[in-house]
Amino acid sequence: LQRMLSIAVEVDRSPNCSSCKIADVIFPFILSIPLRSQREAFLNTMESHLLRCKLLELLFQHSCDVPTTLPLSLAKILYFLSHSSVLLQYQDETATWQRWDEMLQYLSLLLMSYQNVRQPTVCCFCPPTFPLAEHLRSSLSDRMDLIIQKAKPKLQDSDDISHLDVQLKIEDFISRMQQALGQPFPWQIMEKLCMLR
Repeated sequence: LQRMLSIAVEVDRSPNCSSCKIADVIFPFILSIPLRSQREAFLNTMESHLLRCKLLELLFQHSCDVPTTLPLSLAKILYFLSHSSVLLQYQDETATWQRWDEMLQYLSLLLMSYQNVRQPTVCCFCPPTFPLAEHLRSSLSDRMDLIIQKAKPKLQDSDDISHLDVQLKIEDFISRMQQALGQPFPWQIMEKLCMLR
């Protein structure tokens, strides 16, 4: 399934457009998955970083009281940190802290996938013109030309965030968790928060 989804993203003239369409179709099914382990298995095995970004973006937009119109960017990920709530369905009596833990897990996954879409790491085992490692928003044919030209992926204004922005959003998130969970926080949450920071 993941290989088929990855190919479906790539065959379109605009992978960015096709990933949006595919994500729109898959998203309702993600919401209906009852177990966290099943959701994580599906998202973690996704081969297309671009499609994973789109799905997680939809998931966080869905969980915000006031969805943002920002394009997918570092600023938008920080917005999700401040405004997302825990709205996924749970089959069993999952502890509240585990729901927050899952949210942080997906936020970190979104950040890592977005970093791969934005500025991917070039694999040292691949030839210099390997078309799948960079410019994931461009079609395969355009991607080859961009890599040959050594063009850098374009950054957005909303990717320009400061350490202060990060610190303020983390503090705001901790304040929200204090209201919901009290203290001390489980170590799993603190570990994920430090990783995200």
